[in-house]
This record gives sequence, C-alpha cells and structure tokens, in this order.
Amino acid sequence: MRSRLRHPLVAVLAAFGLSLPWLVLWATGSVHGVATGTIVVVSGLAVLGASFLLAWGAETAEKDVPRAFALAVLAVLAVAPEYAVDALYAWTAGANVGTPRGAEAANLAVANMTGANRILIGIGWSAIAIFTVYRARQLRDPAVEIRPGRWKNVVTLDRDLSTEISFLLAATVFAFFVPFSLSTFVGGGSVGGIGVIDTVVLVGLYALYIGIVIRGDVEEHTDQVGVPAYFQSYAKRPRIATVLVLFGYSGLLILTAVEPFAHGLEDLGRSFGIPSFFMIQWIAPLASESPELIVVAYLVNKARATAGFNALISSKLNQWTLLIGTLAVVYSIAAGQIGSLPFDEKQVAEIWITAAQSFFAIAILSNFEISIREAVGLLVLFLSQVLVEFAFIRTFPEPLAETYSIWLLYVYTVAYLALAIYLFARRRQEFRDLLGRTAVTARQAIGRDTPAEGAD
Repeated sequence: MRSRLRHPLVAVLAAFGLSLPWLVLWATGSVHGVATGTIVVVSGLAVLGASFLLAWGAETAEKDVPRAFALAVLAVLAVAPEYAVDALYAWTAGANVGTPRGAEAANLAVANMTGANRILIGIGWSAIAIFTVYRARQLRDPAVEIRPGRWKNVVTLDRDLSTEISFLLAATVFAFFVPFSLSTFVGGGSVGGIGVIDTVVLVGLYALYIGIVIRGDVEEHTDQVGVPAYFQSYAKRPRIATVLVLFGYSGLLILTAVEPFAHGLEDLGRSFGIPSFFMIQWIAPLASESPELIVVAYLVNKARATAGFNALISSKLNQWTLLIGTLAVVYSIAAGQIGSLPFDEKQVAEIWITAAQSFFAIAILSNFEISIREAVGLLVLFLSQVLVEFAFIRTFPEPLAETYSIWLLYVYTVAYLALAIYLFARRRQEFRDLLGRTAVTARQAIGRDTPAEGAD
C-alpha cells in the first residue's frame, strides 16, 4: 500500500485534487454565492495545485528544449495571474477614457504593476536566497557556498544567466525614461504615460531574448526524481503532450482563480480598515505572485537553486518588459484607438523606485552571487519603505499622506541608486565579463560565432 502511495501519479492526482473545488465553483457559476473567506481558501488551494503542476511541466520539458527556454515559459505562466489582474485595470481605464473612473483605473494598473515587480525582488529574490542557504543545511546544493563570517554565505548562480541579467538591465535602464512619455490626463495637464514606443522597445527586448535562448542547445538534462522523472520516461510524443496538458491546465487554473483570490484578499483587508489602493498595490500582487514563489521554493527544496533563480530572473524580465508593454495594448484596445495609459505624479515616483530597486538587484547579481547580507538588505529596504508608507496613510489625511509618500519614494530611489553605483564600481570587471558572455551567447544564437573549445 505504501509503495502505491509513493507512485508519482499520486502526487499529480493530489495536485489536481486541490483544484477540483475551485473548478466546480467556477464551472457552475457559483463563485458569487460563496462567502469571501471560502473563495480565498478554495481559489488559493487551486493556485497551490497549479504551482506544482507548472513546476513538474517545466522540469519535464527540459529533456526536449533548452533549459533556459523551458524556465522562461514557466516564468510567463507562473506570473500569468499578475497579467490578468493588471490587464483588468488597464481595460477599465481604456473603456472609461476621460472620466475619473478611467483615471483611477489607469493609476491602479501602474500601481499594481510596480507593486508586483518590487515584491518579486524585495520578497521573492531575498526570501528564496535566504531559504536556499537554510535548506543547504539538509541538502547538498552545489549552488550554496559556505564562507567564514556572519551573513557571508552565498548562493552562486550559473554564469549562463548572464543573458537574462543583461536583458533585465537593458529593460531597467529604459524604464527610467518611461515617465518622460507624456499623456493628457483627465482634468487637464500632462503626466507620464505608457505608450506605443514603450511597447515596441520593451516587448521587442523580450522577443529578442526569447529568440536567443530558444536557439540554445538542449543540455544534458539534470537527473530528475519523482514526478518529472516519471514523465521523462515517456516516449517523446506522449511526453510533449503531457507537458502541454500540465501547462494548459495550470494556466487555466491561474487565470480563473487568482483574480477572485486577489479580490477576496482585498475585501478581507478592507474589512480590517486597510485602504483599497494600498491593497491593490501590495496585497493583490502578493497573491498573484504566489505561484511563482511556490514554484521556486519547490525547486530550491530539490537542491535546484540555480533553476529557481533562473525562473525568478526570467519572471522579473518578462514582468518588466511584457507586462509594462502590454498595458498600453490592452488600454488601446479597450479605448478603441491607439493611446497611452496615463498616470499621475505618484505613479511616476513608483516607477522610478521600482527601476532603482531593479538596478540595485542587478548590481548584486553582477558577480553571479547573492549573499545572505545582500538578501537581507533587499528585504529590509523593501519592507521598511512599505511599512513607513503605510504608517503615513494611517496617520495623515489623504493629500498630505500622498505628498509624504512621494518624498519617501524619492528618498528610497536615491538610496537604491547609490548602493547600485557603489556595487557596480566595485565589481566593474565582473560586470564587463557578464556583458561579454552575453555578447558571445548572442553571436552564437545568430550563427556568427562558435563556442570556444573548453569554454564553460
């Protein structure tokens, strides 16, 4: 009996079982007749099940496609909830152009996007790094290097991640200029706007990145255990079909379950007196990012920290390119004409601090390492800013609280930039090496270069 329970398909059935209550509610249209707390629990369990299915699908796919590409697909699917939630606000803004409701929705779309990006680094990258070092006490993860001194243990990254890091840097630098694209805002005046140029540049960057990684060689895949090993034993056609089913089914779960999950959390927060704008910027993205964090924690728990960080960096890259770029597309479709998604001064500050945080995080990874000290620094900087801003909201009336919040965001932006410049200056040789590796990878992808013999 015990041997049967250990069969890989039992785990797969358990993951499917987590999703069944939600599927019944969704398929029968009974969602609106259920209590908010129940919706949060049932949809949350569906997201949990989808996370495991996504991870198994990506690991199985590594046998047939380049690992970087498999993890890039995983990253896109794992952050699909964030796309769904943000697209909802962008659509509302486009459908209500020139009205206060449209203006509010446009600001919420930007706030939700910046919140999701900062959570991914501030909590995702930092917490996963800390968890990786912690798990190394029980697992022999080759990615963890134990060093003498407090908080000096590091997670070392595969140098093949240079392509992802370089493209993320390019998108980050461009993001600093997004607020300079002007758009007419309801009530008159000009403010920042996400428009056609932003879409072309950012989506183009991601398309170029995918074009490079998909041309990579299919590596000698890591020996798998459990569910991925079982699926990889299938013949090629059934194996590919299984991967597509896992990706498709988990994608359906995420797209249908996360929005009710996020809105349910918002409703619960409001019942405790937390402002809805704050909930939409922080609590909703935290919920929508949960599949990605669960998937990466699962990979780390299997001593696959390198694959986990590859997925995290890929997620940040597609959110910082595709997510921003497609907001203008959704907005224009809803508006019935090509336009720019507008945002106010507060969201300008939000975009700049998000870009600055990304710049600092890239500086940390420029030597292909992240130490416990650096991970804690990312976490503390993120949490302190959010908590101080929350204190402003609860302490001061709305106009004054927003003014103080904007000042706070600028202070943290300067802090992130100063730390990043310091690290880049110290690691300028490692940074040059990173860019050099990316250039070699790009030349190989377009057939203008061949790997040097003995190159790592």
